[in-house]
Amino acid sequence: MLQVEKLRKVYGQNMQYEALKGIDLTVKDGEFVGIMGPSGSGKSTFLNLIATIDQPTSGKILLNGKNPNELDQEKIAQFRRTQLGFVFQAFNLLPTLTVEENIVLPLTLDGEKVAVMKKKVRDIAPRLGIEGLLNKRIAEISGGQAQRVAVARAMVHQPELLLADEPTGNLDTKSSKDVMGLLRQLNEEEQATILLVTHDPLAASYCQRIVFIKDGELVHDVRRQGTQKEFYEEILVDLARIEGVDNEF
Repeated sequence: MLQVEKLRKVYGQNMQYEALKGIDLTVKDGEFVGIMGPSGSGKSTFLNLIATIDQPTSGKILLNGKNPNELDQEKIAQFRRTQLGFVFQAFNLLPTLTVEENIVLPLTLDGEKVAVMKKKVRDIAPRLGIEGLLNKRIAEISGGQAQRVAVARAMVHQPELLLADEPTGNLDTKSSKDVMGLLRQLNEEEQATILLVTHDPLAASYCQRIVFIKDGELVHDVRRQGTQKEFYEEILVDLARIEGVDNEF
């Protein structure tokens, strides 16, 4: 579904910094994959390249066999709106719009019919537990509810790939568990393909698979075998080893 081949990203001209050093990664249709690693490891750069927000220095990103970076700017923007869904730490919702208007924003930009948009909202809002919030403004709802709205907006056009960048970063523990449970539910029930960047081992434990990036290289890849608790503990051990913490005790 997603094929990343020898992906490199170099910033700067005279003083060059190699943020990604030739990453290879395959994500199958319906997988829920977490990306973890130390600060500055290249996690967000990697996600931005897949999101077509940034361009790779070399290498390929193929989504269902197609390379979006070969498109012109107008078609890349359309690709982003129709093929990808985005969930951010800061929600990125528009405060002047209602919850419903925020959810259908990608469809509005594509000129979808109002009746179609209304139906899609009726379908998705109950699944995310936000059907009672549709007429409220963003300032009137909680952070956890706002992130649910952001997930609804990301999924309303049924994207090929959902990209989530630290989606629990601004949430308390209960809201974090709610949002991660929701993403897992979308993955299991809707077969949504999800790529999640997180520094939080608990959030990561909701994934099926974790890839670890360090110094711009993919250094470890682990799949969940047992319970979520066992996976959480395995992630903690792997993080300590990759960050070098286990050598200090």
